[in-house]
Amino acid sequence: SLIDDKGYAPVFLVVEDIVGQSPRTCGRGSAAASIVSYCLGITHVDPIRHKLFFERFINSARVDPPDIDVDFAWDERNDVLDYVFGKYGVDRSAMVANHVSFQKRAAIRETAKVYGLPDAEISAVTGRIGHGFSFIGLPVEEHPALRDHGFPDPWPEILQWADRLVDIPRHVSVHCGGVVITPGPTTDWVPTEVAPKGVRIIQWEKDQTEDSGLVKIDLLGNRSIAVIRDTIAAVKENYGVELDYASLNPLDDPDTQALLARGDTMGVFYVESPATRLLQKKAGVGDYEHLVLHSSIIRPAANPYINDYLRRLKGEPYEPLHPLIGGILDDNYGIMVYQEDVTRVAMELAGFSLADAEELRKIISKKHKHRRLMDLRQRFFAGAGQRGADEEQINRVWDMIMSFAGYSFCKPHSASYALVSFKSAFLRAHYPAEFMAAVISNQGGFYSTFAYISEARRMKLRALPPDINESEIRYVGRDDWIRVGFMQIKGLSRGAMEGIVARRDRPYSSFDDCLRRVELSPSDAKLLVKAGCFDRVEGNTALSIPPLTANAKSKHHHRTRPQLLWRLALSADRSGSDTQGDLFSESPPSIPNPPEYSEATILKLEIETLGFLISRHPLELYRDRIDEKRVVQAVDLPGHVGEKVEFIGWLVTGKVVTTKDREAMEFTTFEDTSGLIETVFFPDAFKRFSHILSYTRPYRLFGRVEEDFGAVTVTVERAAYL
Repeated sequence: SLIDDKGYAPVFLVVEDIVGQSPRTCGRGSAAASIVSYCLGITHVDPIRHKLFFERFINSARVDPPDIDVDFAWDERNDVLDYVFGKYGVDRSAMVANHVSFQKRAAIRETAKVYGLPDAEISAVTGRIGHGFSFIGLPVEEHPALRDHGFPDPWPEILQWADRLVDIPRHVSVHCGGVVITPGPTTDWVPTEVAPKGVRIIQWEKDQTEDSGLVKIDLLGNRSIAVIRDTIAAVKENYGVELDYASLNPLDDPDTQALLARGDTMGVFYVESPATRLLQKKAGVGDYEHLVLHSSIIRPAANPYINDYLRRLKGEPYEPLHPLIGGILDDNYGIMVYQEDVTRVAMELAGFSLADAEELRKIISKKHKHRRLMDLRQRFFAGAGQRGADEEQINRVWDMIMSFAGYSFCKPHSASYALVSFKSAFLRAHYPAEFMAAVISNQGGFYSTFAYISEARRMKLRALPPDINESEIRYVGRDDWIRVGFMQIKGLSRGAMEGIVARRDRPYSSFDDCLRRVELSPSDAKLLVKAGCFDRVEGNTALSIPPLTANAKSKHHHRTRPQLLWRLALSADRSGSDTQGDLFSESPPSIPNPPEYSEATILKLEIETLGFLISRHPLELYRDRIDEKRVVQAVDLPGHVGEKVEFIGWLVTGKVVTTKDREAMEFTTFEDTSGLIETVFFPDAFKRFSHILSYTRPYRLFGRVEEDFGAVTVTVERAAYL
């Protein structure tokens, strides 16, 4: 009745219509608290079973319209938008705008361009400070990552001007998914324009849109939904097992729960970041309700409460912050975890109305509403005092409320995403090869392709190189292997990839056979040779290659690749143009055998064409140097808790954060051939060593091994190049 009284029924029916265009969706956000959304198939989490707070979505005091968010597979989302504009009319539908302001990196880059500096010199500065630099609060010239970078003229002047540009409007862009549909022509309701991409947009950004009373529907692309879709398709093709996205609900699957409890979640949607993986390991639980909680409590400002939660999870007794709110937070071990906890606590403890409690929730992180926040704080303290709370209790509750500054989530949102996480984790647990191939192919995870290849090896999967007969455009996996797809070969044209696959009605018997059947440019042919795509077919041909001994047979590509590249070069020379020349002449000229490629050259070609080594872990190239040192491997770190150790690692990922004193520090993940190593560079170490860290070389690291709730980390004290 509330939905009907508010006049929102058409909104639900429109969203139901849109969702019906795809068999794979994830309705999320506060809309997942609505039983109507659940019954219409917009969302997929039962809000009654999971105790979701409906008033976070719609309530009688709320004046702005409901916000419904729906995720689609990233490569299907544009088709959904086309459907919306086609059905509801381009004159009555448009996308929401983003008002983009200058941030530090862009301000420096654009100012330096005006001064005529070359791009390489500009990138040497902007490339090191990261997209989130502004929050660190340091002048650029004091950034630890730039400690070895001089700032000669005109850099001091550039940096001064760049500081003045920060937060000034830069341009209007298209919101990542916000769509408005109006009863009549959109121009009767809001000013519009056509974006450079050709998309019609309104000139207001999301907050203005909602404040105006227009209904914004977020239709977003999600790569993990595509990962699940592609894995399900591969499982059916490989084993004849039929899984359905909508009905896949493996919340009680023991293997999935065990995987989540171990934190073995690289590639698993929403729970693959280093911080979340560590939390999963520390908690040691993999059920759905705890996963929902973990995905919300992991927000940065809640760090002081995570250890409280873990101790209570392990059995430590606790008293509620106040008896009035004990029942509200029972499921959360006495800690405010979700946005709606703020609303409910303000109502129960301080006597706020629903409208005032919702206002408090909304403005916690809005700096321009600081004065109003102070007014609400005063009312909160007064109301809680009148209900019997003492000053210490009120301060503790208020501090916990303020931990929601920055980003935070409502429980319906986390519950919706945790369901997708469970689907992902189930597929990783039961079909690891197909799953990891889909993760890499969709290129939307937290880590690099190299990191996922390394993880696949740790999962006992073999990583196979590209092959002209076995590779597809995307990565493929089955049983105990995954194979690199043509998409990984840098610079290879889409037409070449599609042509190879389309004309492969029978295996290619040789390099020449492929060139006869597929129209390849010399540059594409050269890339395929360099990447080793013809190593297997040419290893058994009489392409002027002397008979191979058993020992040499495995390294025939040391001869095959240079010979094929030589032929391509000679052909181009004779034709005088970028064509295939005399490759198909009846009597090819006799050509001398070029020198064999060394192992180093073969490895260099892997990096050049694929971006990483596929034949081995890069640390294996440093084996002699590593063996000379007394280092501890990742797998052995649990046996050295409390000790100072030296280890060798390749950087996988890192995240810079600030302490409460606004000092920069970094959480980093390294790997060796045995596993991952979670590390932390506290401010002193960050200042000294962050400038040398990159993803392209190995490091010697020294630090103390720490253990917290069963999870092992290393506090780095010193770092150096290997």
